[in-house]
Amino acid sequence: MWTLPKPRYANCKTSEASEDTEIAVNIGGVRVVLCGELLNRYPESRLAELVNLSTQSFDVISGLCDDYDPSKKEFYFDRDPDSFKCIIEVYYFDEIHMKRGICPICFIKEMEFWKIDLNYLDECCKYSLSEKEEELAEIADKVKLILDDLEGDPALSRSQRYQKFLWKLMEKPESSYPARVIAIVSFLFILVSSVVMCLGTIPDLQVEDVEGNLVEHPTVDAIETVCIGWFTVEYVLRFISSPNKVRFALAFMNVVDFLAIMPFYVVLILTYLGTAMMELANVQQAVQALRIMRIARIFKLARHSSGLQTLTYALKRSFKELGLLLMYMGIGIFVFSALAYTMEQSHPETLFKSIPQSFWWAIITMTTVGYGDIYPKTTLGRCNAAISFLCGVIAIALPIHPIINNFVIYYNKQKVLETAAKHELELMELQSLEVAVRKSPTSDAAAEEWGSRGSSIRASRSDTHIPLLTGTNRTQKEPVKEHCATY
Repeated sequence: MWTLPKPRYANCKTSEASEDTEIAVNIGGVRVVLCGELLNRYPESRLAELVNLSTQSFDVISGLCDDYDPSKKEFYFDRDPDSFKCIIEVYYFDEIHMKRGICPICFIKEMEFWKIDLNYLDECCKYSLSEKEEELAEIADKVKLILDDLEGDPALSRSQRYQKFLWKLMEKPESSYPARVIAIVSFLFILVSSVVMCLGTIPDLQVEDVEGNLVEHPTVDAIETVCIGWFTVEYVLRFISSPNKVRFALAFMNVVDFLAIMPFYVVLILTYLGTAMMELANVQQAVQALRIMRIARIFKLARHSSGLQTLTYALKRSFKELGLLLMYMGIGIFVFSALAYTMEQSHPETLFKSIPQSFWWAIITMTTVGYGDIYPKTTLGRCNAAISFLCGVIAIALPIHPIINNFVIYYNKQKVLETAAKHELELMELQSLEVAVRKSPTSDAAAEEWGSRGSSIRASRSDTHIPLLTGTNRTQKEPVKEHCATY
């Protein structure tokens, strides 16, 4: 399509077209002369209807355009000229491409106005449209959740209201000041518990039990018990107040929370079962393994960190790239370990006893770690090591860019969603103040407050604002996907 010449938007008079088959349209101040024969390729479009008008009645014409000049025979449309330049291409090329920088939602509304079917939109533009529609849906859902937090449902019973209040208190730090305090306290408990777990392994801070074995200091145990008590109360309250108990129990972060507190109670039960039970070697190993599982509590930080959540999402979206990385590394490890084993067999003091043992050398070489516990001693082996090092760097670097790109895209998207939802709520507040001023026009204080709030809100609006709630929908507090402004 891009190799074809651009169509002429004026002076389309040819031997096959006369003045009777031409129409002049003015799109937002841009005058365009179009051939009627060309427009009739899509007879159901708005421009084709203008060409085929059988009457010069102003009422009929005004139903198809915004204004009409009989002397110039020119139709006026208060529409976007940039979008029209893209839409008019369907008459020439039977497909439409959106220009970069045009809002897809607004462009679709332009196509609907000109009565052009959406199927003529090219596939790449449809993909961009679907992305923007998903963004608008996410913003609408985010605004709806915020509004649900701000306003309670009067149809709920008292117990349901208490449950919802407790859920917001424990799960949504942005809903209120007490919820934010609880989130900060929980964050501090996670840090203290993690630090104490590390300090408890220092021999100088340990004490000997009756059998002479080193165990954790009683103070460390006391702090550990307090932290576990907080985690337990927090988990139980969140479980009780959750709207969906099964979904709550199966959520990944909630499984992490459960694994963080479960080892403490299992060890406690095994300890109180008696010394005979604890003397069993298998039981002692199980207790040590459960104590190691306490490191799972560090992952609880992801609940309070948007950066960790973004990283988790980027990794989930990058499974294909991670799979390619593992495949590249697996092939390289197998090839270079086999070559190293073969080349080193001629040396009498070779460290490569077998190919599986050489896997470890290939891993630490291709990942540029190089512990030095195993290394080649022949010239060919060293050349093989140099090549494996270079291939490892390339294999690791190739899939990294898509992973970083997914992280940046998701992070920027979250920032846009938060900004758009915040501006939408500010506009709703501004409209409510405006309604209050209209109801009490004699109130100078209300008018002054509305003026100051309105100026501050308008000043804070950015180019990323996407209005979702318009008209009566803002007063009803129901988010509706209405239209999209400039991105």
